[in-house]
Amino acid sequence: MMEQRAENSRRTMPEAMENYARNPYLFIVGCARSGTTLLQRIVDAHPLIAIIHELHWVTSYFKQQKVRRPEDRVTPELVAGLLENHRFARLRIAREDVKGLVGSGESIPYVKFLTCIFELYRLANGKPLVGNKTPAYVRHLSALHTLWPQAKFIHLIRDGRDVCLSAMSWSRADVTVGRFVTWGADPVSTTALWWKRKVVLGQEGGRSVGSGLYREIRYESLVAQPTDECEALCEFLDLPYDDAMLRFAEGRSGVDPVDPDHPWMPLTSGIRDWRSQMPEADIERFEAVAGDLLEELGYERAFPSPSAETLEHVSNIRETFTQDLRTRGQSLPEGW
Repeated sequence: MMEQRAENSRRTMPEAMENYARNPYLFIVGCARSGTTLLQRIVDAHPLIAIIHELHWVTSYFKQQKVRRPEDRVTPELVAGLLENHRFARLRIAREDVKGLVGSGESIPYVKFLTCIFELYRLANGKPLVGNKTPAYVRHLSALHTLWPQAKFIHLIRDGRDVCLSAMSWSRADVTVGRFVTWGADPVSTTALWWKRKVVLGQEGGRSVGSGLYREIRYESLVAQPTDECEALCEFLDLPYDDAMLRFAEGRSGVDPVDPDHPWMPLTSGIRDWRSQMPEADIERFEAVAGDLLEELGYERAFPSPSAETLEHVSNIRETFTQDLRTRGQSLPEGW
């Protein structure tokens, strides 16, 4: 099957160099541990759209090579370096096809190269539309909109306390939320700040691109009412609803070789439950940091009035966390 897909891709590769009309069609974003992989699998099961698994390593590679602007040039040498990355195999695109994008030895604009990557993935999967799931892109909606003004964005939001529970046992926590200097002193408050920043930046980006291209989905609603949510999602995407979306896990089981942190399983509620699994002291600290956003999103608070001691503690953590971000040159929400 993979060989046939690769052959189909090679036969139609010129189409990838010309098709800029609709793809990339969709970006799925959100704070990590919010269920974006679940949503990716649901949408990818639709017969009309294929979803590429995380591309942050591609854009990070080009950023390191000083290729950032749409008009910056991608050379054969840069492509060769990209192909050497061990994560390239996860794209499931033929190497020769990617080399062929600069096969003449001439460079092409960065935005055209990235668009062609989407097109090659689409062709390899035999679907008319292609999108991407990269949680970290939740901070970059405006930049993505500049590159692809027609692309739509789905921002998946989950109760931050359940995100915190998941992050505490995450194998990659040390290189994500755990990289902040406050993690060692207080991982719960750090996760609350991390979650709040990601959600608010995503909402700000959504306002900048407009409601016609941006939609928020609550993880809890997706799990509790999957048919209703998928129907509404398809309406937003201008696609016919297909119940294959809810059968995404059929024939799948066990560890996902591409993403071992997310084993294949059907829609399941109650995997994380902060009410029964999170110590009260942790809940209080989390809500002292992000309780205002929880309420704004419609989530109930267990500690509407945190103690003065807790408020002072999280204020110190927030100050250090914020300084760490500024030192790294990373973005902060308005009014942070």
